[in-house]
Amino acid sequence: METVSILLPHNPLILQNPLINRQPRNYSINFSLHSIAEASASLSSDSLCSLSTISSINGPSELKSLNSVEVRHAQIIKEPQKWNSDTEVPSLIRSYMKFGDFRSATVLFFVGFTGNYLYWNNFLDEYKSFGRSPYEILAVFGELHSEGVRFEGRILTVITKMCANLVDKWLGLEVHACLIKRGFDLDVYAKCALMNFYGRCWGIESATKVLNETPHRESLLWNEAVLVNLRHERWLAALELFGEMQVSLLKANSFTIAKVLQACAKVDALDGGKQIHGYVIRCALESNLLVCNSLITMYSKTGNLEQARTVFDSMENRDLSSWNSIISGYTLVGNLNEAGKLFIEMRTSEVKQDIVTWNSLLSGHFIHGFYQEVLAILQRMQVSGFKPNSSSIISVLQAISELGFLNFGKEIHGYVLRNRLDYDTYVGTSLVDMYVKNDSLPNAHATFDGMKKRNIFAWNSLISGYAYKGHFEDALRLLNRMENEGIVPDLVTYNGLVSGYSMWGHVKEALATIRRIKVAGLTPNVVSWTALISGCSRNGKYEYALKLSIQMQQEGINPNSATISSLIRACAGLSFLNKGKEIHCLSIRNGLIEDAFVATALIDMYSKCGSLKNAYEVFRKIQNKTLASWNSMIMGLAIYSLGKEAIALFNEMRELGFKPDAITFTALLSSCKHSGLINQGWRFFNSMKKDYGIIPTIEHYSCMVDLLGKAGYIDEAWEFIKTIPIEPDGAICGALLGSCRTHGELDLAKIAANELFKLEPHNPSNYVLMMSSYTMSNQLEEVDHIRDLMNDKGVKTGRVWSWIQVNQRIHVFSALGNPHPDEGEIYFELYKLIPQMKRLGYVPDTKCVYPNIDEVEKEKVLLSHTEKLAITYGLIKTKNNGPIRVIKNTRICSDCHTAAKYMSLARRREIFLKDGVRFHHFREGKCSCNDLW
Repeated sequence: METVSILLPHNPLILQNPLINRQPRNYSINFSLHSIAEASASLSSDSLCSLSTISSINGPSELKSLNSVEVRHAQIIKEPQKWNSDTEVPSLIRSYMKFGDFRSATVLFFVGFTGNYLYWNNFLDEYKSFGRSPYEILAVFGELHSEGVRFEGRILTVITKMCANLVDKWLGLEVHACLIKRGFDLDVYAKCALMNFYGRCWGIESATKVLNETPHRESLLWNEAVLVNLRHERWLAALELFGEMQVSLLKANSFTIAKVLQACAKVDALDGGKQIHGYVIRCALESNLLVCNSLITMYSKTGNLEQARTVFDSMENRDLSSWNSIISGYTLVGNLNEAGKLFIEMRTSEVKQDIVTWNSLLSGHFIHGFYQEVLAILQRMQVSGFKPNSSSIISVLQAISELGFLNFGKEIHGYVLRNRLDYDTYVGTSLVDMYVKNDSLPNAHATFDGMKKRNIFAWNSLISGYAYKGHFEDALRLLNRMENEGIVPDLVTYNGLVSGYSMWGHVKEALATIRRIKVAGLTPNVVSWTALISGCSRNGKYEYALKLSIQMQQEGINPNSATISSLIRACAGLSFLNKGKEIHCLSIRNGLIEDAFVATALIDMYSKCGSLKNAYEVFRKIQNKTLASWNSMIMGLAIYSLGKEAIALFNEMRELGFKPDAITFTALLSSCKHSGLINQGWRFFNSMKKDYGIIPTIEHYSCMVDLLGKAGYIDEAWEFIKTIPIEPDGAICGALLGSCRTHGELDLAKIAANELFKLEPHNPSNYVLMMSSYTMSNQLEEVDHIRDLMNDKGVKTGRVWSWIQVNQRIHVFSALGNPHPDEGEIYFELYKLIPQMKRLGYVPDTKCVYPNIDEVEKEKVLLSHTEKLAITYGLIKTKNNGPIRVIKNTRICSDCHTAAKYMSLARRREIFLKDGVRFHHFREGKCSCNDLW
């Protein structure tokens, strides 16, 4: 073929000489150089006459060999007037393909092409049905073209379309040059084909030049321009072009309208979609199925399901896509009941469900957290005769991941292998993720290694799985393998490592990974920082979490709901009420206050920071309450010993249709134990398994032991422990020991302490509690024995401190270390306060002092307790009669508890004190714990 010397304006750098750098095409089939015309010309007149006498070959069904096909072809060439080419040419083409002469079929198609594009599509489909490649058609075209065969414009247009579909960039350029030389390039069909070709092979800019260089733009060309932009996901550009079409009074076809409506859904352009709906009505296309289905989808995805339903209900004829679109719309927004009703209604219609219908239900129930229902739908689906495909399996595996049903996940894995669905990369990735989330890393790794093709999601899932389990060497080894195989880690890869390091308290390594992200040319996003902040909060590094949030915002990253929730948890851990209020305001400014996790975290924070009123206000303002928010509020009431109020809230929750879980009953039993509600506690404990099928855990048993012990039923608590089917842990024995100390039951205290010394040999709280029991019984020798035991085991009591926040500054009072700068003023105030308290009835409990010294010295020792110093400092520095809030890291002693009650009475101030065990609210000489602590 001659070199193209003409300069084409559409892409001059490429088209100036397309054959110089042309890549050779390597097609798998070599074709004969004889054309059909040459074959027919070689037949003699005698043979033609004899052929004409063969009356047995009259119809297509009688062509039983390749030779008979060639004879029929010769007859048509000799006497074309006797034959109907519209029927005979397609018949001959099919016959040639049937007997394996695909070159002749292709040549005949080119020679006899009628310009009917539907006929072209049929030819291509039939050609491929024989297992042949469309590249072979291009090879025949190239061969004929190089021999000088001149094709009409329609053939060149079809070949241009083929070049676009097969991404044959260089042949497409040659065809374009040929169109220009032959003067066919101005044909609107050729222009559309060229736009499609340049869009697919050379980029949207080249395709746009084709449009811009066309002086007279017909509707067909505009439609193609819109579709080219849509193929490149340039949704806004496509919508802009569609608008220009309307201004130019050019008509869009139904296919373009449907695609443009899909673009509106992509960019959430509801107003634009409504305008196009108006255009549909003006053009009388309301009955067009394709357009109506696209309208349903557009309205559903832009959050206007009511309008989507209106379109659906107005349709006289609905196809399968109509039903699937509206059902999918309802499942998308979580209206699963209506989706179910439509599903049942669909069964009574003429349209029957398909696998897509079932998959919509599966994915919708998974997305909205109805994991058990996903498995139930899967069962119904199979009973109805539908075989789950890869999409079905992905939804099911995701539900299994959340439910923790490892064995069922293995069954699904077996189904995948039996039905050869493991070819699907996303199915493989879902399997890996399922095993990771079910703590089965060996199976996850084996599945990963068995995948023929691994996408980055599979790599990320396994790396994060190892990181979450603390297997950092395995995670880093996998990361190195990933890079060696040419897969470039993305931000999700590194975020998995950051999360893992943070969860396990390796903040230094997490920060190093953040720096590695920056070195890799990536920017840590809100997920990166949230993982780091969340990990710090989980590991008790609350102050560091708050510092990291400041650094995050300095780098221009705005917090999301997960970040806010983690920061609120940090404030709760530190009892930073004012800081918690600041973050509450931040959540309001960022529109995150409606988030269920944020609201639940706020309830918890306010409850733990001594502001139950604010906690309750947040709870009541939640529009869509979750079970977690109810549980958090019940637990908040429990902290303040408001047992009856907690039970009333539980009853309200049940009336609204919420089903309690194990956490609910932990909160209820806690409220009962803090309020001394023994009968109600027993009732809830027995109701767990009987009414709700919830098996009691160690936390529930611990609550019952604490409930009985605090109420003075020590023997009953001990007998209850003997019936527990689970091996008692430190929480149960600790609850018993605490109750024994309170009620002076020394014998059982010894039994509980001995068990604790075995279970938690290095926990100083247990030794201190036992020393307190001996001190209260005046067995000072045993106190010395416990001290010796601690020394032998290397157990140290650790630093005891209390702190109070005054004027945005934290003031710490420690039993050891440097004294507070205002210590003199504090003791002066305290010495004035004690006589006032004694006049009101306060008697120092000197049994709280371990050293064997006289009573006067013991009283002086009691004055140095950190919580007394913190409360007194608050009385001095806060003059507005507001509440005093003190945090202590260990359990408050009985004397300080009594003293705090009298301080609140003497100075008429509310005092909130959070110790290492629970919250105490002192007011008018009473404590919210009712002395059950």
